[in-house]
Amino acid sequence: MNYQGEASDRGKAMSGSQEFETLLVEHDRGVTVLTLNRPERRNAFDSVMTNELARAMRVLDDDDAVRVIVVTGAGKAFSVGADISDGIVPGRGARREGPSDPVLLRPWELRTPVIAAINGAAVGMGLTYPLMWDIRIAAEDAKMGFVFTRRGLVPEGNASWLLSRLVGASVAIELLLTGRIFSGAEAERLGLVSKAVPANQVLDNAVELAADIAANTSPAATAVTKRLFYRSLEQPDRIEARREELEYFRWASGQPDAKEGVQAFLEKRIPEWTCISRDHLPEGFRREE
Repeated sequence: MNYQGEASDRGKAMSGSQEFETLLVEHDRGVTVLTLNRPERRNAFDSVMTNELARAMRVLDDDDAVRVIVVTGAGKAFSVGADISDGIVPGRGARREGPSDPVLLRPWELRTPVIAAINGAAVGMGLTYPLMWDIRIAAEDAKMGFVFTRRGLVPEGNASWLLSRLVGASVAIELLLTGRIFSGAEAERLGLVSKAVPANQVLDNAVELAADIAANTSPAATAVTKRLFYRSLEQPDRIEARREELEYFRWASGQPDAKEGVQAFLEKRIPEWTCISRDHLPEGFRREE
């Protein structure tokens, strides 16, 4: 599977009818690649792309054929953050616009794993968005940074809550206070990304990982594992966290996919999962609208 290539001027159709001005959409074998497609602005987020990305993720999360979402950027940058080319301060005067408002999209509540393929520069909002997703693979030479203090702003995108949980308090406060630029290679050393590779290999690495998840993991078990992970980040009581984990382990062991997973392993074949739709998730594990 090779997703390297040039972006076109307009997004492709999604789910037969969805079209986007600022996104490209490609789907293959359970993996959907969303490409931020404003290369002339180095994929800076304006209101259109922000809302389209939120809408695309909602639509894809509701599609049983989509097992993993991969997000990357057109051109040499992933995203340089909010579009400030007109001199407007990001967020000033912003208001919520209803269900499509990206503030209301909580990526950690999606059942679908989201992988960031950070192919180039990722700063400000262009880095806090991937921070809220599940897995990050970056170009070794990508310029990255939480540059908010250098713009007279404070962190957004849940960064002040999440960053320390990913890289530890000492590293997190240094990155947030200085707003300094660091490389994808350093991000890997810090634990901010799981892998740093040459820029021309980022997307293929992300898609390969996504394809492995799509083929070899149970959709229901993956969705519950993802939600349990993020719940545990918020759970101060270790015993309660273990209790909840055990509760859903018992739930999973009673599902058809558990029997199929064991049988496929013994027979050395790819499993044929049946717990695919959102309806197979336990109560309380469906995305809140």
